[in-house]
Amino acid sequence: MKINKLIYIVRHGETEFNKLGIVQGSGVDTDLNETGRLQAKQFFDNYQNIDFDKIYISALKRTKQSIQSFVDRGIPYEILPELNEISWGEFEGKVQDFKERTFYQQAVNEWNSGNYDIAVAQGETPNQLQARQRIAVQKILTATDEKTVLVCMHGRALKSMVCLLLNEPLSKMDEFQHANLGLYLFGYDGEKFELIKRNDIEHLH
Repeated sequence: MKINKLIYIVRHGETEFNKLGIVQGSGVDTDLNETGRLQAKQFFDNYQNIDFDKIYISALKRTKQSIQSFVDRGIPYEILPELNEISWGEFEGKVQDFKERTFYQQAVNEWNSGNYDIAVAQGETPNQLQARQRIAVQKILTATDEKTVLVCMHGRALKSMVCLLLNEPLSKMDEFQHANLGLYLFGYDGEKFELIKRNDIEHLH
């Protein structure tokens, strides 16, 4: 495979809501906690020698905080709201109780069965999520002068993005794990993507 572009995709670092099991989604704009800031430093320490041409982040501050050290070195970045986390609707900002966990699991089961038009508690459907992600991918791919890019995004959104890039059905989302600051590395040859690293967390140890 002749690689024209390398795309490094990471999930943001840990937030206190992650730690406490509180749903964030696209409507909750939280900061990294101490662990998240350490994860960001560890990722930077291990990948600071990569010559990134551009960084793409979501409109939520936890993504920019996760890659701030790269920005501080002068690497240009762009905010793409299309990279935001899926909207979890009424779940956002809440600790899931038994009823909400049950409703969530029912929705995920529907997604895994191929029904991508089900939303969680007035949230966003997988089809809606992936439709906006296509816009983000198109923006990234049309910048042909950017040979190596870094993308920082969110957990469920990352699962969807991996399916999109690999041309896999959304029913396979849960096959792709997403640790905080875990890395997915893709090569792109102008037509298709190759998965090179999958939720790599070696830099966190």
